[in-house]
Amino acid sequence: MKRVWKIVAIALIAIVLSVLLPLTIASILYSPEYVQRCVFWGPSDVYDYEKFPQRMIQAGPEHFFFRQGSADDEARIRSMLESALGIDDPDRALEAAGTQAFIVIQNDTILYERYFNGARRESIVTSFSMAKSFTSALVGIALAEGHIKSVDDPVTKYLPELALRDPRFSNITLRHLLMMSSGLEFTEYVYPFCFSDDPLAYYYPNLRELALENTRIIEPPGRHFLYNNYNLQLIGMVLERATGQNVSCYLQEKIWNPIGMEFNGSWSLDSEESGFEQMQSGINARAIDFAKFGRLYLKNGGWTGRQVIPAAWVSESTQEDRSVDRAAYYSQNPHMDEYQFFLGNGYYKYFWWGYRQDEGISDFFASGHLGQIIYISPQADLIIVRNGERSYPKIWDAMHQFACAMREYRRLEL
Repeated sequence: MKRVWKIVAIALIAIVLSVLLPLTIASILYSPEYVQRCVFWGPSDVYDYEKFPQRMIQAGPEHFFFRQGSADDEARIRSMLESALGIDDPDRALEAAGTQAFIVIQNDTILYERYFNGARRESIVTSFSMAKSFTSALVGIALAEGHIKSVDDPVTKYLPELALRDPRFSNITLRHLLMMSSGLEFTEYVYPFCFSDDPLAYYYPNLRELALENTRIIEPPGRHFLYNNYNLQLIGMVLERATGQNVSCYLQEKIWNPIGMEFNGSWSLDSEESGFEQMQSGINARAIDFAKFGRLYLKNGGWTGRQVIPAAWVSESTQEDRSVDRAAYYSQNPHMDEYQFFLGNGYYKYFWWGYRQDEGISDFFASGHLGQIIYISPQADLIIVRNGERSYPKIWDAMHQFACAMREYRRLEL
């Protein structure tokens, strides 16, 4: 019996040392609220918008509606999905993969629009990292309006306190932040989990403070691509200070209302007290309105006679910089899927992902955790939107294959 109690005592001590002690240390180093979110909220999911406070983004009085396709159009898309993705029943496959919404739009016409797993057209879906591409659009608008002078401005021009902490921040430009090549450290998976940068950049209740005080330079900027959510928080603060308003209001004024979003949206905040948008992940909207953002980029930033985003910025921010030494630049990427993507025709530019084309304009897309995607194929005049509770297997390749099939069909039709 004594031996049993000894084993129990050792086990309890091990639990305290491996779990409770790290959580206590994290509460002291960061904040009890942050640790509580890590423990009780658990891994991020598509319903996190119900947990975080949010700032509303109001739809304007005028709404834009796509044309509605025919039953023959839908049948054709089903057949092309089956062929391109190697599936027997698109509806069944999409539902089984945890899809909430799947929309295919070509020539401003909805050819396929389906909702699954309890979702409806009016259901709120979340962007996760698709929010990064919205942020890219806001940077382009701020440049056009003169709030930001140049993407080659050092970040310290707008956030001078960074240079007081480390003078090397003066070498990091807005372009480096947009390219994910800032040289800042960003860890995703270390033990204990709450000490990783990934949960910190998501759950910490004061993201401004985190980005200004917790970021650390590990190499000169411009050398390597490293997906890093601190870049978004720094860009968000630059937008705030340059425009004099929060980014939700700027989004509503410059994009949401001008392109006729049908529904109100919201942007999740780090906390009520801090009131800073989760720049990397937190736009909550309806799938059909995400499609309108895709249309804005498909139309080179124009919308019914108005230039919402400069066409030059749309091109610059979505098309590959072919001067980059791909082998060296993408060599530090820790994710196998992304590494394989870059080994092929994939690239990253100003918070957008893209597939390079040998001729013509490349396909590009906004991508988020658990398979959220807004895929734009200019050569096919095509927008694809997918939102889901779980990841669709190899969704980037799947959407690219389907877009290639749609592009070839359109070429033959023309």
